[in-house]
Amino acid sequence: MAARHPDWSPDAGQQVLDTLLAGDRLVLPALQALQHAFGYVHDEAVPLVASLVNVSVAEVHGVLTFYHDLRRTPPASVTVHLCTAEACQANGSRALVSDVEESLTKIGGRTSDGAVEVAEVFCLGQLRARAGGSRERRLCGRLNLDRLVAAVGAARAEVGA
Repeated sequence: MAARHPDWSPDAGQQVLDTLLAGDRLVLPALQALQHAFGYVHDEAVPLVASLVNVSVAEVHGVLTFYHDLRRTPPASVTVHLCTAEACQANGSRALVSDVEESLTKIGGRTSDGAVEVAEVFCLGQLRARAGGSRERRLCGRLNLDRLVAAVGAARAEVGA
C-alpha cells in the first residue's frame, strides 16, 4: 500500500518549515503546512514551529489543540466525513450516524483494523445531496449505510487497505 504522506521526521518537518514564505511564518500557517505535508502535526513539530515564529511552545500547543481541523495523529488510510448539520439531520443523517456507529465505528473512531476513520463535519455545502458525507474528499450524497459501505469499500480498494 502506498502511503498518502511521507513519514515524519524532525529534519523533514524543518524542511517544510524552511520553505514557508515570510508571510506564512506564523503559527497557524506553519501548522497547516506541516499537516498538509505529513497528514498530521507530530508532537515534535511543536518546538520547531515555536522556534520559527519566536513564540512559546505553549502558544503553539494552544493553537494546535484549539483548531478542530488540525490533527495530532496520523490519518487512517481512508477517512469518511459524515455531515451532522441540521439540513442533513432533517434528511436522515441521524439514522445514518446510528447505523455507522453500529456497523463500522463510533464517530471520531477507527474500524477495528485501523484502516477507516469516521469523522463528523457540520456542513459540506451540498444541501440538495441530503444525508451527505465524503470519503477521501469525494462528496457522496443521499447516503444510507449500504451506499456508504460501498464507497468505503471502493476507497479501501484504491489505497490497498
